[in-house]
Amino acid sequence: MNTLDCILIVDDDQDIRRLLVDYLARNGFEAIAARDGRDMWRELDRHAVDLIVLDLMLPDTDGLTLCRDLRARSNTPVLMLTARGEETDRIIGIEMGADDYLVKPFNPRELQARIKMILRRSRALPPNLHPEPSRCLRFAGWCLDTATRVLLAPDGVVTPLSGGEFRLLRILLDHPNRVLNRDQLTEMIHGREAEPYDRAIDVQVSRLRQRLRDDSREPALIKTVRGEGYVLASTVAEASTCE
Repeated sequence: MNTLDCILIVDDDQDIRRLLVDYLARNGFEAIAARDGRDMWRELDRHAVDLIVLDLMLPDTDGLTLCRDLRARSNTPVLMLTARGEETDRIIGIEMGADDYLVKPFNPRELQARIKMILRRSRALPPNLHPEPSRCLRFAGWCLDTATRVLLAPDGVVTPLSGGEFRLLRILLDHPNRVLNRDQLTEMIHGREAEPYDRAIDVQVSRLRQRLRDDSREPALIKTVRGEGYVLASTVAEASTCE
């Protein structure tokens, strides 16, 4: 018997919580709810949650802080909800480690579609990646274990990656020394077309550069090609282990 995916809705609006829990339960999910950050941590202790739908504005701790704290503890996917459509909110959400965002008001069917897309992408390789005989990829002194999602630095330090950062790095490693534009990266990572002036990819590239200790002013590893996109300037080799 298949186990239903468990979705945790974190929102201080009781009507929204009831609506989403009922809708998701009717459409093949196990859905639970929390009204604030304290409730969220309590539910995470009680349940094995597959994805968190997290409101930006909460009464005790804001959603951005919770998202950052979540990302420091686990790779559970996060879909951020915001009542404002401002680009700044979306950018900050991605910076804190959110996998995607949705602006209120929204259609529950779109939320369901986003949830399915995020879960599918968090459990599978991006569709353009081919199966590899080995599970480790070495580049510029770094090593990514694609099975455990562990990124090992040249000095042996384990570097945590969010779901979005892992997918972005996988795509770049699969296309070394090839320029990929923002629209291509957005589609491969998030499964949607880039919106006009959408800087989510730029933010994720910036975060990944920080993880890779790549100087953002003069990056040597993930380079910006003006007017085109980004390129991983390194050879990539397969290995049986990162040790």
